[in-house]
This record gives sequence, structure tokens and C-alpha cells, in this order.
Amino acid sequence: MVAVMWARTESGSATANPQQTDKLRTDVVEAIDTQRGVVANTLGTAVDTEGERHSFPGGHYVSIVGYRDGGQTLKIADPYDPEKHYWMHGEKVADWIAQRGYSS
Repeated sequence: MVAVMWARTESGSATANPQQTDKLRTDVVEAIDTQRGVVANTLGTAVDTEGERHSFPGGHYVSIVGYRDGGQTLKIADPYDPEKHYWMHGEKVADWIAQRGYSS
């Protein structure tokens, strides 16, 4: 039997403060390192490291499936397009999900 643990985290504001951004990074690194998923509920528009915009004005769920640079940059997977992955800076992800939250 496998025990599944998760926690839902949200800031409730339009942007994340530095402590919330640091918590997201810590949670993502811990979850990925222990082979748990991170599901994030986005709202609005964010730009990835390649300059591509990802816009979900009504909200959208994405998975955070990897990290690099100690969690400074996060790898995002979109469940609507399993072939599409992109990297985004942690601060941008934190702001993108600030109003909706994430689980890890």
C-alpha cells in the first residue's frame, strides 16, 4: 500500500510575495525529488523562458514536472497537449497561480 500525501497551497492575492514564491520552490523540489506530482491552477497570462505567452483567462490546470537551478526555473506540462513542455521562472509561476493555488 502506498501512502499519498498532498497539501493545497494558495495565496489568495493577485501576485505572490517572496515568501510564497520560496515556498512554491521548496514544495516543487521536495515533491519532484520524492516522485510526487505538483498540480497548479493558473489564472491569466504568463510568459515562459522562450518568450511564449500562455494565457488562460478563465483558469487552467497544469502540472509542474521538473525543475532546474534549485527550483529557480520550473518545467510545466500542459495536460491538453502531452507533447508540450516549457520552462518558466519560479516567480512567474508563483504569480500565475497566486489566486488559485497548487497541490503537491
